Amino acid sequence: MPFGIKNAPSNYQRMINTIFPPELSEGWLIIYINDIIICSDSWSLHLERLARVLDKATGVNIKNSLKKCSFGFEELKSLGHIVSGLSLGIKKNKVKAVLLKPIPPNKKEMMSFLGFASSYRKHLKDFAILAKSPYRICDQQTVFEMTQERIKAYEKIRKALTEAPLLLMPDWNIPFKFYLDACGDGLGAALQQVQIIDDKPTEGPVCYISRKSNQPKPDMLQARCSAYVWYGNLRNYIIILMAVVLK
Repeated sequence: MPFGIKNAPSNYQRMINTIFPPELSEGWLIIYINDIIICSDSWSLHLERLARVLDKATGVNIKNSLKKCSFGFEELKSLGHIVSGLSLGIKKNKVKAVLLKPIPPNKKEMMSFLGFASSYRKHLKDFAILAKSPYRICDQQTVFEMTQERIKAYEKIRKALTEAPLLLMPDWNIPFKFYLDACGDGLGAALQQVQIIDDKPTEGPVCYISRKSNQPKPDMLQARCSAYVWYGNLRNYIIILMAVVLK
């Protein structure tokens, strides 16, 4: 390979995607490098799909380690998340390890923390607004100084990580609700649904979106423009049904 093994993960991903194109296009097979997840609505269908994947893997001489495999689980851990058929949550022990660290003493540590938090931004309401001040001190032209305002912002992000809600898995048979709000520090939006949880209709988030702003007061024109942009970015959720857009 050009540049040695540096490109091995991407080449392997492309290779394995060529083995399972129908399964991937049908949406019940998810592959990230060597992590393979099979999703099914029933046990009989799951066994059928499992056999189909294993037969193809055997046909191209891909071997699976039995001790690293899990079968028939309603919930599993993948890429720092806890995934089930109903929701998507943050892996708490991964968050706990980061939160045990002290307040970042320099730009490198702060960027590391913000990068970790940003990987869960879909779970965090108004993340860009909360992280506006900490990101500012990571600029090369800014002297690193943890003022009370920045410590407060840092603590708010930590709290948001520990209290992050479960994200509902989208139900394509019911409408979505899109909420948008603006303030001087930025814009925030939430895509939500009302689903039946524990026999009760409950409204919860499917994902959160946010962006910072440098305006001294809410700019409603910017908010409207962002709403249209985000609406387009969320097309994977809403393109197949009429969404309820709430002002």
